[in-house]
Amino acid sequence: MFRALFLAMLLTVPLAAAPNFSGSWILNTAKSDYGQFPAPEVMTREIRHNDPVLSLSTYQKGAQGELTTDLTYTTDGKPAINGPNQGSAHWEGDKLIIETSRDYQGTKLTQREEWSLSVDRKTLNIATHVKLPNGEFDVKQVLEKAPAPAGGKAR
Repeated sequence: MFRALFLAMLLTVPLAAAPNFSGSWILNTAKSDYGQFPAPEVMTREIRHNDPVLSLSTYQKGAQGELTTDLTYTTDGKPAINGPNQGSAHWEGDKLIIETSRDYQGTKLTQREEWSLSVDRKTLNIATHVKLPNGEFDVKQVLEKAPAPAGGKAR
């Protein structure tokens, strides 16, 4: 009897849902690590995540100027073309993996991003591994959820 009750309880426990990355995010340069490369002075990212669709608009400003990118993926592993980038996104447990490749200055660049959300859902950690023909490097980005506008709803 106890065993049957225990099994019934296990079956009623919902599976953990994949994180939702929606919101406005701001790069914390002090907590991020760009290795030998300079971090952008400013980076903001607006994410719209309605699984499986993930759309992100990123603005960054730094020594090399300003750049805005708009990318869309589906989290089911289907191929996505975003300008010169070819890639896909898929879940590994509660982590989102985004793999992309592109030609960069005549060479092939591939990168693997691992996205994870803090327990309080206020910090987005992105660990990126980049491969170039002449070497590899890692970048760690820490983005913090932007505060809700005064009188507005939290995102």
